[in-house]
Amino acid sequence: MVAAVSNPLTLKQFLALPEIEASPAWEFICGEVSQKPMPGGKHSRLQSRLGGAINATNAAYEALPELRCTFGGQSIVPDLVVLSAKDIPVDDNGDISSTGIEFAPPWMIEILSPEQSQMKVTRKILHSLRHGGQLGWLIDPYERVVLVYYPDCLPDELTGSGMLPCLSGVSLALEVDQLFGWLKVARG
Repeated sequence: MVAAVSNPLTLKQFLALPEIEASPAWEFICGEVSQKPMPGGKHSRLQSRLGGAINATNAAYEALPELRCTFGGQSIVPDLVVLSAKDIPVDDNGDISSTGIEFAPPWMIEILSPEQSQMKVTRKILHSLRHGGQLGWLIDPYERVVLVYYPDCLPDELTGSGMLPCLSGVSLALEVDQLFGWLKVARG
């Protein structure tokens, strides 16, 4: 098991371990190996609905959950990445590849889980932006706030009726209240 490794690993050694694709996934961040926390209901609902909403509005881009992204000496597994259709890796048959990507995703979305460190998740978003990413969202379903990160500027804190910015070319129109409205369960 990855957690039992006592010696520091290199990125290459980490990627060779078969356990890294276990659920929840393992990540290699700043030379440390850690497993993502198991998502709860709020996390799962937001990940599913948001990915579906992005995919329903665009043919040129696709939201992919839990895709391994290895770049800049780290290997992370964001909750959602949004990629241009031309950048989705394919195998020899033309099917989507079973491997991840080796570049920073243009748009990375993280949804905070109760056991997750906000600082650790923020660092993942910043790492992506430093290596070519264009947009990052950190969604906190407990505070009902979305922090929006761009390269080279301070993050925006969005709540209420604030419109969520999207990657250029993605035609999603979504307010923060609408996003968190997906957490309501209809009983009837």
